[in-house]
Amino acid sequence: MELLAALILGFLLDQLLGDPQISCHPVRLLGNLIHFFERHFFRWGKGKKHALLAGGAFMAVTVCVVTAFFVQGLLFLAGQISPVIHFAAESLLCYFLYAAKDLRVESMNVYQALKENGLEEGRKAVSMIVGRDVSRLDEAGVIKAAVETVAENTSDGVIAPLFYMAIGGPVLGWVYKAINTMDSMVGYKNETYLYFGRAAARLDDAANFLPSRLSALLMVTGAFLCGLDGPGAWKIFLRDRKNHASPNSAQTEAACAGALGVQLAGDAWYFGVLHKKKTIGDNRRSVEAEDIKRAHRLMMAAVLLSLFLAAGFQLFLAG
Repeated sequence: MELLAALILGFLLDQLLGDPQISCHPVRLLGNLIHFFERHFFRWGKGKKHALLAGGAFMAVTVCVVTAFFVQGLLFLAGQISPVIHFAAESLLCYFLYAAKDLRVESMNVYQALKENGLEEGRKAVSMIVGRDVSRLDEAGVIKAAVETVAENTSDGVIAPLFYMAIGGPVLGWVYKAINTMDSMVGYKNETYLYFGRAAARLDDAANFLPSRLSALLMVTGAFLCGLDGPGAWKIFLRDRKNHASPNSAQTEAACAGALGVQLAGDAWYFGVLHKKKTIGDNRRSVEAEDIKRAHRLMMAAVLLSLFLAAGFQLFLAG
């Protein structure tokens, strides 16, 4: 029951405080750890395909093991001091894994910028949360980018960490975060990271396989509960959930597109290169800025449902 209380308290802290901008933030420390190993292992295998593959795999395993031992050690030391300190540490470790409030704030910045200051400010705001070339986006493209970010990160930034924390506590939650962060840093299919980042990318695909599908199903359920198009969410989820190069990214995007009754994804520019992508959803109407708010509503419905599931799972384990 202590873990369940920590999961809930961590979520409430995220909703109240958001992600703290501190230099010793655990995710920043994790990024420094990944960069340290990347620098050493990448140099070791530079220019040699098999050495890069091996170095990337060794880095991925090492980062996961170091993360697990560090978090477990921290909880052990906290428990040696007192049960209260242990619970506080557990709750804080859970809190740092949630990104629901920041996701809402950053995407609402896009909404406010479009509403109050126009397209150029909207592009600047959306550039903070996407990696595509925003200078080529029209207003509809900016809105779609924000909605897609909310949809995809409902899984990656909230439900997936909760999924792993409910199963294995903060230790497993932070191992997931390590995998996800490695993928965001080195899991690219470009000339630099094609081989070195492959292990991190494959691990991320595997780690997100179940959570992404669970998140999509919760979004479909949430669409019925929060006044959006539930049947449409289910239809588009079944039809378009594989319309992405990643096996996971289109799962929640498809559910969201169907719930909103709009078309998402499609071609996008990255670093001056046009990437051809399949669309997700039916173009029943044009997107509008209010769709960002609707995506938030859908996200929160799915997240609250996931908390109920996590609570039920923990109560089941408690007997």
